[in-house]
Amino acid sequence: MLSHDTIWAAIDRLAERNQLTPSGLARRAGLDPTSFNKSKRTGPDGRMRWPSTESISKVLEATGTGIDQFMGFIQPESGGTVPNGAFPPQAGSIPLLGFAQAGAGGFFDDGGFPAGQGWDVVEFPASPARKSGVYALEVQGDSMKPLYRDGDVLIVEPGAQVRRGDRVVVKTRDGEVMAKVLARQSAKSIELMSLNPEHPNRTLEMTEVEWIARIIWASQ
Repeated sequence: MLSHDTIWAAIDRLAERNQLTPSGLARRAGLDPTSFNKSKRTGPDGRMRWPSTESISKVLEATGTGIDQFMGFIQPESGGTVPNGAFPPQAGSIPLLGFAQAGAGGFFDDGGFPAGQGWDVVEFPASPARKSGVYALEVQGDSMKPLYRDGDVLIVEPGAQVRRGDRVVVKTRDGEVMAKVLARQSAKSIELMSLNPEHPNRTLEMTEVEWIARIIWASQ
């Protein structure tokens, strides 16, 4: 069940994911910069003020965020939900899947969040494990050397904003899953730099990309 606190917490997390303050998020969406200030969340009489559906719609559009992704920002322990059956984050444990299996269907929802059956679980430090929707991919083979080796585990955060120079996991609509460095991104295409110099760099049209997610941590 949604609550006043969890909705406002989701807005705060949306702002944080886009490296904005709540005021900056409101400004980007064309709203009054004070719309999301903590002082505006209760009235002078102490009654709770809720953000309007119009305000939420505008910030989602301004940040390119889907409603399912926004729902994923709501902390499950606070009574919220996670998108499309994605695994709720637990301190120290997150879903784990091998790279070889990641290209098969049924393991991710449309937003790149883990879903379905067949996932294992791995224990990890609390900091990455507490992020909403994070999961782990186990490196298989030598295609990512020298940066990542066979058996290394990569922590992936779907829905996080990606920038040039970030290490990312990309899944194509053909089912190929790869870990690369984001060299350039435009509205029409992305350029990916290979981690292994023996493998070619890649340029993909955005119509070929199912999702792209940022690597935030690696066990090495």
